[in-house]
Amino acid sequence: MPFLLVVSGPNEGDYHPLEKRSITVGRNEDRTIQIVDPQVSRKHLRVRYDDSSGVYRALDDESVNGVFINEKQIADETPLTNGDIIRIGNSELIYSEQDFIDRATALEHYRRQTEHGRDTLAK
Repeated sequence: MPFLLVVSGPNEGDYHPLEKRSITVGRNEDRTIQIVDPQVSRKHLRVRYDDSSGVYRALDDESVNGVFINEKQIADETPLTNGDIIRIGNSELIYSEQDFIDRATALEHYRRQTEHGRDTLAK
């Protein structure tokens, strides 16, 4: 099942299965996912499930600091693909379509992937 995993920022480690539904992300308590990062707007990001295509799409929810996918700021609704890094404020979330049994397994997988990338870049 696709999910969002917070990989940096105050909510690091939070794991959110998407379950074919639309979600909202921001600093407000009424958001589906609350990120307590002062650089995150009260209403920052929407992730919408598109029934017709079976794809999740990200949209900036009129945030102050913008939404970045793989370091590129988005202006329009943008389809998400496996492994995309979504940055809002000082927090990063990874969108994954892989199946993991729990949050700890998903976080460990992500950490191994980023460590492997750092080793490759250092050579």
